[in-house]
Amino acid sequence: MSRINAELTAAALAHQNTLTKPPGSLGRLEDLAVWFAARLGNVAPARLMPAIVVFAADHGVAAEGVSAFPMEVTGQMVSNFVNGGAAINVLAREAGAALSVVDVGVAHDYPHPARQIAPLFRTPVARGTRNLRREAAMSVAECTLAWNIGRETALEAISRGKNLLIGGEMGIANTTAAACLAVALTGVSPDDAVGNGTGIDDGRRVHKVAVVAEAVERARKAGTSNPREWLAEVGGLEIAALAGFYTAAAHAGVPVLLDGFISTAAALVAVRDDPSVGEWLLASHASQERGHRALLTALNLESLVDLRLRLGEASGAALVLPLLQSALALHRDMATFASAGVSDKADQ
Repeated sequence: MSRINAELTAAALAHQNTLTKPPGSLGRLEDLAVWFAARLGNVAPARLMPAIVVFAADHGVAAEGVSAFPMEVTGQMVSNFVNGGAAINVLAREAGAALSVVDVGVAHDYPHPARQIAPLFRTPVARGTRNLRREAAMSVAECTLAWNIGRETALEAISRGKNLLIGGEMGIANTTAAACLAVALTGVSPDDAVGNGTGIDDGRRVHKVAVVAEAVERARKAGTSNPREWLAEVGGLEIAALAGFYTAAAHAGVPVLLDGFISTAAALVAVRDDPSVGEWLLASHASQERGHRALLTALNLESLVDLRLRLGEASGAALVLPLLQSALALHRDMATFASAGVSDKADQ
């Protein structure tokens, strides 16, 4: 595990205080610049080179009627990502971020054209998970395989010089799995963990709360205790891949920008499995999903923006990328008091 460089933290903070502005006047932008300096090994880091990976998989719990969309939509959206038509495609292009898609467990067949706008990697562990309300979503072996796919995906991006990793997800009913993990790992109530997901009405949300409560109780009675066991019991293949993706990034000393509810649930699994992973995580936004803030609190993270998003796909993280680039550009390119010939307050 790479360590945070305390000397670089102090040097970056000192550099901030030489720039032609009142100290602290750029607020959290200053904090972000210092945060990245300590992790990228440079007092004034160059532009970020971000990689966005969307992991896709299906969930057997969709059979319980917890989503507004049928399971087939997962595969259809994978095709949309590959063809360049989804929100994350637009946002990744705008931010200049590399985007790829990993099918780690899509249940239904879907077309994947030879000409791919976003590269698709098909490494399905299974055709979706089993119904977590009734039985374990995955075997330990399946969960571990998905985790390792995420790990290898992160290492491949890092080998291409990417120094900020962003994980997205696509999977009908995956907010149900994320809510189960939130309940199991934070102690929040099912009612406070379950939101409206893809747009279900309040009546179906009440049903979804019951499904989550029953799933967590079933797993608890089975003796589930540690984070990876909870992941296998009530998680998802794409959630396991995300947890492995984040862990590998942290172990390699590469920062991670989290997206919304599902990606943060995966991050909490990773941090509970290895607490040192938490030092490498940054929260992009606060999702409209009810349980997201409980997850952020458990990770001791504060989101950068709140735009009432609940799309997933890494869309919220992609939206924040220009803000991060601006924070680093200000830190790197502003004149100092000395170079600009401007009197510092301390000189008066």
